[in-house]
Amino acid sequence: MREVVLDTETTGLDPLSGHRIVEIGCVELVNHVASGRTYHQYVNPERDMPAEAFRVHGLSEEFLSGHPVFADVADAFVDFVGDAPLVIHNASFDMGFINAELARLKRPSIPMSQAVDTVSMARKKFPGAGASLDALCKRFQIDNTHRDLHGALLDSRLLAEVYLELIGGRQPDLELAAEIQAEAVAVEKVVRPPRTHAPLAEEEAAHQAFLEKLNDPVWTQ
Repeated sequence: MREVVLDTETTGLDPLSGHRIVEIGCVELVNHVASGRTYHQYVNPERDMPAEAFRVHGLSEEFLSGHPVFADVADAFVDFVGDAPLVIHNASFDMGFINAELARLKRPSIPMSQAVDTVSMARKKFPGAGASLDALCKRFQIDNTHRDLHGALLDSRLLAEVYLELIGGRQPDLELAAEIQAEAVAVEKVVRPPRTHAPLAEEEAAHQAFLEKLNDPVWTQ
């Protein structure tokens, strides 16, 4: 089973207000294991960089001006994603920006049903607890000390580890072993204690009567 863990960085919060994607990072998982294949691309947003967004990811207008616009990378991005489930933290945000970029090019959108939202997963699994990427890294003891700024590929790598923990951990066989052990303990509690096997008095008498009918039985030697 192929999945793609995806993250984007943008110039702001609302694609309908003219904000654009400036970075895309993807990590491929095959059968819940990182395959080593990634997709990473800085994108020229063809507009200025608001100070608020720059403080989040540190990508300047000057830096991004030397990179291709989305129209030039759309084919490579769509080909990499394919029809794989997209594992995204706060999926509606990234999907909104991706589909806004595709719409500008009059290309088909990616259906929301293709996205797996890890924020929703975390809130369902840990009600009332923090569901940010940093909070989940802390919960699962995933090292994110090098995350001074947001970065699409870095965040995708961290999210891949978080996702694997949310679906049951990177060693699901250990959980299965624990379940089997718990079931064994439960069964042990209801098993009757072993009965003694000493013969009853009437059984001993019947045995003695049987021996008396035999000619020199070995039991009496």
